[in-house]
Amino acid sequence: MKPTMKRRDAMALFGLAAWPVQWVSAEDLAVDPKAYFARPQMTGAAFSPDGKRLAMRSRNQEGRAMLSVLDLDTLTPLPLYAAESDDVLSFFWVNNDRLAFTLGDLDAPVADLDAGPGLFAVNRDGKGLRQLVERQRAWAANGNDQRKLLPWNTLPLASQPSQNNGSEIWAFRVEAYDGKDIGYLKLLSLNTATGTAREVDAPLHSEHWWVDQEGRLRLVQTRKGNQATLQWRADEAAPWKTLKAFDPYLEDGNLLVQGIGVDGQIYVATRRGSDKLSMWTLDPSSGELSAKPLARSPQFDVRAHLVQRQDQVLGLRFTIDAEVTQWLDADMKALQQQIDKVLPRTVNRLSVPWSGSEPWVLIEAFADVQPSVYYLFNRSTRKFTKLGAARPDVDPKRQAAMDIHWIKSRDARDFPVWVSTPQGSTGKNLPTLVLVHGGPWVKNTHWAWDAEVQYLNTLGYAVVQPQFRGTQGLGAAWEVASRKQWGLAMQDDVADATRWAIAQGIADPHRIAIMGASYGGYATLMGLARDPELYRCGVAWVGVTDLDLLYGAHWSDFSEAYKRFGMPTLVGDRVKDADMLKANSPIHVAAKIRQPVLLAYGEKDVRVPIEHGKAMRRALAEAGNTRVDWVTYPKEGHGWIEPATKVDFWTRVAQFLARNLAAAPA
Repeated sequence: MKPTMKRRDAMALFGLAAWPVQWVSAEDLAVDPKAYFARPQMTGAAFSPDGKRLAMRSRNQEGRAMLSVLDLDTLTPLPLYAAESDDVLSFFWVNNDRLAFTLGDLDAPVADLDAGPGLFAVNRDGKGLRQLVERQRAWAANGNDQRKLLPWNTLPLASQPSQNNGSEIWAFRVEAYDGKDIGYLKLLSLNTATGTAREVDAPLHSEHWWVDQEGRLRLVQTRKGNQATLQWRADEAAPWKTLKAFDPYLEDGNLLVQGIGVDGQIYVATRRGSDKLSMWTLDPSSGELSAKPLARSPQFDVRAHLVQRQDQVLGLRFTIDAEVTQWLDADMKALQQQIDKVLPRTVNRLSVPWSGSEPWVLIEAFADVQPSVYYLFNRSTRKFTKLGAARPDVDPKRQAAMDIHWIKSRDARDFPVWVSTPQGSTGKNLPTLVLVHGGPWVKNTHWAWDAEVQYLNTLGYAVVQPQFRGTQGLGAAWEVASRKQWGLAMQDDVADATRWAIAQGIADPHRIAIMGASYGGYATLMGLARDPELYRCGVAWVGVTDLDLLYGAHWSDFSEAYKRFGMPTLVGDRVKDADMLKANSPIHVAAKIRQPVLLAYGEKDVRVPIEHGKAMRRALAEAGNTRVDWVTYPKEGHGWIEPATKVDFWTRVAQFLARNLAAAPA
């Protein structure tokens, strides 16, 4: 759960080494959004399996994310890989002596992405660098090695077994892809020393795989059309046994695999008669769930990541309103309590080496007012060492706190609303922004630093984030209640949250704007039309404006299978519900929108093509609304990537809001 302290001031580090930075003032941040949307510095770290070294990803002087290794005996870092035009995207240990990593350009908009992530491997001493996977859509030679690289559509599995004494990793190759949906995947075992790969036998149409810590494939999920299965085998010689069959577009099978434990049990999230997901173990031999759940919450779904050591499952890590680690090991529970006393105002994510024999603990500390800060803790010497920070230029004292409130919808359902008010304000009668998240079926907002929200708070606005029906992580009933409710009950929840903020005295009822991206952009436009008395203006970027066009835009990236099996139930049937879809499409209610609107789109967007924006702009013009700000970004897709785009867009937002939410003359 969220720490009990309502306001978080500076982090009390109790004598930890200071990080020399020059704080950015709130005034500077308000003037220049570049400061808030700058690239982070340190963005990840991972122990080698034996715990003798720590791999780190951080930004170098050229601004690129590089990979380095810290020798924990000497605390001496060694740069392993850095490039002038690429960033290290992902990385993981292959074994104690070798790492694998992928590359990409974190600042490149969609139009400039001309290469895949590839795959590379390097020894911990910087030697033995080898490219394994081509980045361009062509074969290429690797130095003097004339063997062909694996094709660009070969990718490593996100989760690799921690116990690996060899050089092989798990990967897959996309064999059939039409630009919208994956038709067939091939599972591979890839040798990072030789670059060779062999196909691994798996059930047809497999798209998710789980291996045990010995590197044996034990569990797969398949999908063909609207039929999915979860299948298990006891060993390589055993036949595959179906544990569950379900429709992947409308349900999750009520059996979400979170991993295979070193104890041989399958760890799953399931409802088991409840509205909320909770964590259980599943005995694969009997198919029986554990007698009691391992972790549950009365208000949130619990889907946990396993925290393991070679000898046991140590704990379960999951996010409800904030990140929580529920330790199953008494020693780790005591260690967490000790660290939390030293760092009382942050969530402190602890990681330990796989071997369990080394004294090191990696701490990633973060909060609503503080981006991640990384520390090493030596359990033998009790000494902390600060490694770095994601945003060392951000002063926690100047950031706005997030607080969660539970309110009732008009149909008497409880749902959460996050509220952030400007640091130092009274928190009352403030110009307010109702920020509607995209998706709409995405995980609920949680307690963490958010650049967009903090920037808007710095401008002097309260930010209200309603977790309207359809938001995932709040139980099955809340998610199912969103079906065929675009512009209807989902929109009511947003309006109810707005009226609640007014009733609580947070929002100045005469100075409220609604804003959001994607579905949030759709809800912004529908809010202006349906509840004009609530909102003085709106900001909608990459927003849906025509529900029928979601089906008809053949150039979008919605797959035909999703349009056939998912959308008719989730959004509405294109034929049977045509009148409802039309009535709840912003382009058909544009005449009701008289307020100022800022519309922004990426010209390369294939999720919500720019035709949505152009149609809305025409509809507003035809309805006589002349207060429309319009901007498009030629190279961007469904969201902003290029730093210059972010600065330009948020500068426009600041100017638009200042112009339209100005206080009324006395």
